[in-house]
Amino acid sequence: MGLMGAVADAVLEQGGQVIGVLPHFLQNREIAHKGQTEFIMVDSMHGRKAKMAELADGFIALPGGPGMMEEYF
Repeated sequence: MGLMGAVADAVLEQGGQVIGVLPHFLQNREIAHKGQTEFIMVDSMHGRKAKMAELADGFIALPGGPGMMEEYF
C-alpha cells in the first residue's frame, strides 16, 4: 500500500528482493505486500527495527505518519 507498496512493486519488477518484517501484534492490522520475497514475523517493534538494521545496507525515509518518524529517528 502507499509509497512502500509502490517501491516494493518497482523493486520486484526489476528482479530485486523485498523482505517484509512485521511484529505479531500488527498481523491483523497491517496489510502485507503479497509479492514479498520473504516475510519475517518478530515479537515487537524493537525486534522489527533490529531485524531491519541487520538485513539492510541502507535506509530511505519516505513521507509517512508518526510511526515512520519514530523509526527514522
